[in-house]
Amino acid sequence: MSSVAIIGGGISGLAAAFELASRSVPFVLFERGPRCGGVIRTETIDGYIIDAGPDALLTQKPAALALCRELGISDRLASQHARHTFVVRDGRLQRLPEASVFGIPQQWAPFVTTRAFSLAGKLRMAAECVIPSHPPAGDESIASFIGRRFGREAVDYLAEPLLAGIHGGDPAKLSMRSAFPRFLELEAKSGSVIRGLRCQSALTPQTPRSGQTPFVALPGGMAELTETLLQKLPAGSIRTEAVVDDVSPSPDGYLLRMTDGTRVIAPAVIVATPPRVTSTIVRGIDDRLSALCAQIPSTSAVTVALGYARTAIRHSLNGTGFVAPRCETLSIRAASWVSSKWGGRAPADRALLRAYVGGASDPTAIDRPDAEIVGQTIHDLRKLLNIHGDPELVRVYRWRDATPQLVVGHQATMAEIERRLPAHPGLAITASGFRGTGIADAVSDARRQAAAIAANVDVKAYNLALTT
Repeated sequence: MSSVAIIGGGISGLAAAFELASRSVPFVLFERGPRCGGVIRTETIDGYIIDAGPDALLTQKPAALALCRELGISDRLASQHARHTFVVRDGRLQRLPEASVFGIPQQWAPFVTTRAFSLAGKLRMAAECVIPSHPPAGDESIASFIGRRFGREAVDYLAEPLLAGIHGGDPAKLSMRSAFPRFLELEAKSGSVIRGLRCQSALTPQTPRSGQTPFVALPGGMAELTETLLQKLPAGSIRTEAVVDDVSPSPDGYLLRMTDGTRVIAPAVIVATPPRVTSTIVRGIDDRLSALCAQIPSTSAVTVALGYARTAIRHSLNGTGFVAPRCETLSIRAASWVSSKWGGRAPADRALLRAYVGGASDPTAIDRPDAEIVGQTIHDLRKLLNIHGDPELVRVYRWRDATPQLVVGHQATMAEIERRLPAHPGLAITASGFRGTGIADAVSDARRQAAAIAANVDVKAYNLALTT
C-alpha cells in the first residue's frame, strides 16, 4: 500500500498528492468529508454555473497556472470579460479608477474624475507622493499603512472593503507585511507607493487592448481544477469520510488514529488542513507547535448566489461587481456580477449575481437563518442595482472558519513554526493561512512541502500499515 499520509483533501492536499504522484511516491489522502476540494465547489443548476467559493486564479501568482498547464487544462483558462470595479459611496455605486492597483492610482486622469472619493480624500491620497516615508520598526496593520500613506478616507473606502475585504478581515488587525508585502517594498524602494507603481508601469507598459486581466477562470467553474486533479491521482489513493483524530510519533514514523478506530502507521505525514484543525491534529506530536497553529485566527463567510431575468435588473452590470465599506451600513460586504465577468455562467437573458456576507465585520452572519440572509441581500442589491422582481434562483453557501487571517505578527508566528518543524522529520504542514492565502499560494506551498518530503524521507522503504 501507499506510504505518505496526506491529511486534508482541499486544494492543498490535492496539490501535495499530485506532486508526490509526479515523483512516483506512494501516498494515501484522508479527507474527513464526503468530497474533496475544500472551499472549491461548483454547482450547475438550471443552466447557471455557480462557484460557491473561489471563482478565479490570479495571473500574477504563477503556481496555479503552472499546475493547470501540467494538468492539460491551461488552454481552457479565460480572462474576465469585464474589468471595472465599483465601490458603494453614499448609497450609490461609484466606479473605481481602472488605472489603479486596489484603487491606488497609477494615472492621474481617471483618479481626478472618479466620484469614489471626495475632493479632500483625493488631495490627501495624491499627497502620498511627497509624504516622507517613516515606516514603523516592526509589522503594521493594513489600516496603519494605508492611513499613514493615503489618509483616513482611503482606509474607509480602499483598505477596509478592498485590501482587507479580500481576506474577509479587519484592516486594523491584518498584517500588511504578510498580506501585501509589495506595497511595503514600493515604499522602501521609491519612498512612495504611487511613485513606485508609476515606475513599474513605465518599465512594463500595460497593454489593455490585449484583453489580459489580472484574473482567469475555467469555463466550468473552479471545480474543473480539483476534478482534473482527482482524475490524475492513482486509483485508490483517496479516502473520503476518513477522519483523522490525531497524529503521534511512532518508531516507524507516525501513528494516525482514525475516528472509526483504525490506526495508520506512516513514515511521513503532510497535514494539509486549516490552521485550527492542524492544531488539533499535531497536538500529540508537539504541544507548542499545536499552540502556534491555534494562534492563527480565521473568519466565517456566507456566499449568496442569485439568478435573475436580465430584464429585472435595470443596472448595466458593466463591470465585475462592487465592494461595500462597513461605514455604508449594508448587510453585504461585496457582490460579484458573475455573468458579466465570465462567459456562459448563466442562461441567455439571465444574470447571475453572487453576494458576500459575514467576515470580521459581521461574525454572527454565519449563524443567521437562510431566509434572513437572503432577504437582507436582496434588499441591498435591489436598492443598488435597481432590481424589479424576485430572483428565480437562490443558493446559500456557508463557510465556517474558512478564511484564515494573517494578522499583525503572523510572520513571527510562522518563524517559530518553521523552527520547530525540523525536530519532527517526515512531518509537513501546509494550507492556506500558513505561508500565504488563496489558491495560488496553497498550491505553491503544498507542492514545495511534498517535494521536500519526497527528497528527505525514504518512503519507498515502507508500506503504510493499517491496524485495528
